[in-house]
Amino acid sequence: MAGSTKNSVHEIFHSMESGPEGASSTNTAQAWLDHRSRSLGLFIDGKLVVPADRPSRSLTDCEGAQLCSVMVAGDEDVSVCSSSSVIGFKSWSELSCSQRAKVMLRMVGVLGQHAVCVSEVCDVCEAACPPASLIRLLQFYSSWAQLRDALMPSWTPRGVVLVVGSDDCSLQQLMIKVLPALAMGNSVIVVPGLSSAPPALLLAELFSAAGLPAGALNVLTGSDTLFGAKVAANQNISYVTFSGNKQEGVLLCEATAGLGVSVSVSSILGARCPFIVFESADIDSAVDAIVQNVFTKRREVHWVLCVQESVQERLVSRLRLRMSGMKSLSLRSEEERRLVEAAVQEAEQQGATLVQSCSPPSSGAQYPPTVILGSAPSSPCVVAPPPGPLLPLLTFRSNSEAVALANHSPHGLAASIWTEELTLALETAKSVCVGSVCVNSVSLSDPSLPVSPHKESGSCTDGGQEGLYQFLRPSSSSSPPLPRSSPLSMDYSQFGSAAPPTTIIPADSASTPKSLPQFVGGKSCKSVSGCSLKVQAADGAVLAFCPDGGRKDVRNAVEAAVKVQPGWMKKSASARAQSLFSLAKGLEAKRRDLSASINTQTGLSLDKADEEVELSIARLNDWAAYCDKLQGGTPSLPLSGSALSLPEALGVVGVVLPDENPLLSMVTLLGAAISFGNAVILIPSEKNPLPALTFIQVLQASDLPAGLVNIITGYKDQLTVSLANHSVIKAIWYWGSAEGCQFVQHSCSAPLKTLLLSIQQKGGERGRDWTHPSILEEMGRNAVQWKSIWIPTA
Repeated sequence: MAGSTKNSVHEIFHSMESGPEGASSTNTAQAWLDHRSRSLGLFIDGKLVVPADRPSRSLTDCEGAQLCSVMVAGDEDVSVCSSSSVIGFKSWSELSCSQRAKVMLRMVGVLGQHAVCVSEVCDVCEAACPPASLIRLLQFYSSWAQLRDALMPSWTPRGVVLVVGSDDCSLQQLMIKVLPALAMGNSVIVVPGLSSAPPALLLAELFSAAGLPAGALNVLTGSDTLFGAKVAANQNISYVTFSGNKQEGVLLCEATAGLGVSVSVSSILGARCPFIVFESADIDSAVDAIVQNVFTKRREVHWVLCVQESVQERLVSRLRLRMSGMKSLSLRSEEERRLVEAAVQEAEQQGATLVQSCSPPSSGAQYPPTVILGSAPSSPCVVAPPPGPLLPLLTFRSNSEAVALANHSPHGLAASIWTEELTLALETAKSVCVGSVCVNSVSLSDPSLPVSPHKESGSCTDGGQEGLYQFLRPSSSSSPPLPRSSPLSMDYSQFGSAAPPTTIIPADSASTPKSLPQFVGGKSCKSVSGCSLKVQAADGAVLAFCPDGGRKDVRNAVEAAVKVQPGWMKKSASARAQSLFSLAKGLEAKRRDLSASINTQTGLSLDKADEEVELSIARLNDWAAYCDKLQGGTPSLPLSGSALSLPEALGVVGVVLPDENPLLSMVTLLGAAISFGNAVILIPSEKNPLPALTFIQVLQASDLPAGLVNIITGYKDQLTVSLANHSVIKAIWYWGSAEGCQFVQHSCSAPLKTLLLSIQQKGGERGRDWTHPSILEEMGRNAVQWKSIWIPTA
């Protein structure tokens, strides 16, 4: 080619230079924007609408030039959109599975015809989503639309699903939630962020042209993420799911607390992800992957490079060579540049050195690719890296040290592991606390792989069959949803702080009720406070006294649970099953005492009490048999390579038990938690704690590790506050008051916890049916999180 400089293969191999980039065009995208006068409205009831007298927001490109204006919807638009979605849900859900699949396949054809326009609109808006990825998503979920009734017959769509994105959320992150929700028969309202609004409106228009019924997909654009909370307040919304950065996800969770709608979060933007390079890795390939994925114009995550000491110098020298001549990258604003410069200066003051592709420009929103050498794991540039092309480099000596570095983060989104040793790769992949692991590759994803971002990175599963269940509910009435309501006026700092009445235990005498212990760390014990509560019968008579547990008791229980849970999780499923079978035998040996406790406290007849004990024994045996039934697999991928999907334990689960069926509900939730490797802290019902306290005798005689199951009695609200505020507890299953549900939703967004909430029914209203067999599958899926491991091949 004229004017080109030819290098030998030997020179290219050592310089690792990339070829020239092809010229990009945005003519089609600009024409689409011009056709709409660069003023975008809303997509409601199958058509683009531009209501008058609405404010708007300006969207600029990477150079600061205005691309278009995006309308800010008003209350009237939300109401019209909600009504349209209800009608759209009716027409969409009444179609057969085959008919919905055909519509989604027609979307593939329409998207193929307009792939250039979609790609260019995503590029100019910096809302990355290659058309090939969208086509793969549509093809995958169209097949699940076809098979829903055949493979998931006991589940039904939720209704109207609200998908909210932050301003920096990409179109692909939205579609990962929109398309499975549609495939399961829901209607969807999308509230995109500013950058993803134009491509979301374009896709809604294309999908409507493919035959999607009017109202099945609506797009509302707003002023910020809190606009999503305003939409969620509409009574027709059945489920809310968020994708974007953590800060806006927290705001959405807090703003929707008390609405009676479930909210899931994927806070994937800005997550800190480990890039681990072992001495057995192909260093040249690892360096090339670093340059291609770390030093790019737009990064959704922050990578931290962890390198084995023996190859550090070799890797850094290759990085220097590969980075030489790279230009400075554009940042979003001058403010971002100041944040980057401040982080770099602080790292240098702490002794770090820099590897930069060129000198930073004197001004402007740009900064060169920079590797920070010698930074400590606790350095701010590692713990909370700013936006920009910065790559902290840490070193390790052993595999265990590499895992410790990788897990030293509040995030758990993804990891990249580089080694030619398969055993080392799999061992490390299983040990790092992240939802997705790529071996000898970076950021590969496919909708067939279920991924549950760990820790602060998310509270739901996306992808695979497992990711579909967030958009479904059990068909039976055994699991009623949260009732929709308006948020209560609450002072969250005062919840659970009311001083309980003091109970003075009378001096020992023949007529004094006995004092029953709680169960912490494998031992029967009193509460740290030394106070007690009355255990009363249905007629008000005092049956016994139980400990009044508090924050310190929860702390002790968590410490005991954390010590034993990793070992319990690593046990084989068959070993856990044997322990549960043994627990069921112990329960059967104590059936007379447990029947008496249910009869005495609840007022049920002995026959009914004995029936509940019998059901509880059967339920524990069911969980023992279920231990090895929720398995992972090897999904089929469109690319060469092998993949694994693995169910993993959540960690420590806090369970606030219901009043009804005190024994059956307890063993159901206990069995769900421990059968899949979790440790559990049980808070028995204030009204009916006696069966749980009697069950302690069964636990004492079991072979469960000490600390795996803890039972703390006391006032429900106070103990709920302690569970919600403990950073180590990964999930809370709560049965209680509307105030308690609202508090848990508001408080468990930072740190993020997986929630299962139910309002305690009053006045004889029917709550959850604990005898229904479908509860096994439902609770089993709530007790695990999923990890995907991708090992590509040539």
